[in-house]
Parts: sequence; structure tokens; C-alpha cells
Amino acid sequence: MVKRLSPYPNWFYLPGAIIYAVLFLVPTLLSFYFSLTRWTIFDSEFIGLDNFVQFFSEPALVKGFVNTFIYAVVTSGAKVVLGMALGLLLTSQIVGRGYLRAVVFFPVLVSTVGVGLTFQVLMNPERGAINAALGLFGFDGPGWLTDPSLALLSVALVDVWKGVGLATVIYMAGIVSIPAEYREAAKMDGAGPWAAFRKVILPLSWPATSTVVTLSLIGGLRSFDLIWAMTKGGPGFTSDVIASVIYKQYQAGFYGLSTAGNVVLFVAVTAVVVPLTRFLASKEVNA
Repeated sequence: MVKRLSPYPNWFYLPGAIIYAVLFLVPTLLSFYFSLTRWTIFDSEFIGLDNFVQFFSEPALVKGFVNTFIYAVVTSGAKVVLGMALGLLLTSQIVGRGYLRAVVFFPVLVSTVGVGLTFQVLMNPERGAINAALGLFGFDGPGWLTDPSLALLSVALVDVWKGVGLATVIYMAGIVSIPAEYREAAKMDGAGPWAAFRKVILPLSWPATSTVVTLSLIGGLRSFDLIWAMTKGGPGFTSDVIASVIYKQYQAGFYGLSTAGNVVLFVAVTAVVVPLTRFLASKEVNA
């Protein structure tokens, strides 16, 4: 006699499914529809792909699209390298290790907008503390946020300063979880610090690297608040990213165009993160 499974346990999924559908699926589908329209609060007109054609035909919008990927790659790469280095340092036997861990993680707890406004003052080319400090050593500080060639990079550096603490904590957890036997075996085989790092720590901490890359890349592609607080996409459009372009189009009343930008951002994040996550997962080494 075959025992029939009761559908009763599946009903417990229903509340979560309803919340997910209302808060995610329905808004996502509506966004796809309204990206094909010219709409206001009171009415809408279906115009097909015109919003997307306009989005990719305007230089300022394309510039924001390119800047988004530059910003995401720079911030992600820096967080991986610095997070790994700090993770190794703060899991070693150094004096004041607990205090240094708190110092590194503290920026993560601070408001992003507050950090942006603070560094906007610190990076002021005329009255900022950073250029004043450089002046004491005889250097003329650049226009961190006013030079078109430096504005995006300057914001990216602040983003790294604020977010590297989280990457460090993830790496610390990954390094500490590596069984001590592997390091002892490498040491007995005559492996030096660099060989132990390359052959033991780096491959076995790959899950931490995968997590940091994924989180940093998603955050970089979706970044808005720090850029808006520091430069508002300026000077001109040189530090605009997709999110700030979307906001500007919304402010100007181009709701359909801004919705199309949201769809572009959603597709771009999905197209990058999904295959990247699978690739990173395939490279993991089981201890």
C-alpha cells in the first residue's frame, strides 16, 4: 500500500509566497510593463521599446551605464584584495588584534549618506582636510570630486573604505574555519608563508572570496546613495551610474524612461551575478 503524502505542510509556504508575490513579483512585472509606456500617475501610453532606444542613444545615459560597471569592478576588486590582506593580518598573533578588528569594522556601521557628506567636506579641493594635509608635505592636492577624471574613482575609494570591514570579517571567518592540520602539513613539507598562502589558505578560503565578490559586485552595480551624497553624478555626468541616472530622469518627470532604466539595471545585475555565482561555486575546493 502506497502511503499518500498530505498536502497540509505545503500550506505553510503560502503566507511567504503571498508576501513574495506582492512585494517582488508583481512590482517587477509592472516595472517591465511600464518601461514600455510613457506614463504619469493618471494615465499611460504604450510606446513599445522607445524608452530603451532613447536610453541607449543618449550619451549621458550610456556614460552612466559604463560607469556602473567600472565602479563595480574597481570596488569589488579592491575589497577582495584588501579584505584578504586584513583578514590574514587580523587572524594572526598581533598585538591589539581585538581593537584593530573593531576599527576596521566600524565604518560598516556608519550611515552611507553620513560618510558621503563627511568625505565631501574632507575632499574639498580648497578647504578640505585631505588637501590641507598634503599641503603640509609640499603637495598640491587634486580636485577629488571636481576633476572629471577623478570624481568616480574618489567615490569608489570611499566606498572601499566603508565596505572593506565586512569583506574582512567574511575572510576572517573563512580563514579561521580552515583546519589547522592543513597548515601544519604544509609547514612540515617545508612550505614558506607565501607557499602556504597560495596552496592552502587561498583555495580553502574560496567560499569567502566567492561571497565577497558576489556581495561587492551587487552593491557596486546598485550603488546610488554614496555617489549622490558626494557628487550627485557630477561634475557634469562624469560620475553618474545607472541608479543616479534613473533618479535624475524621475526628477525630470520622464517616468517611463526612468522605469526602463530600472529594468536595464535589473537585467544587468542578473546577467552578471547569476553566471558569476555559478562559476565561483564551481571553483570551490572541499576541505
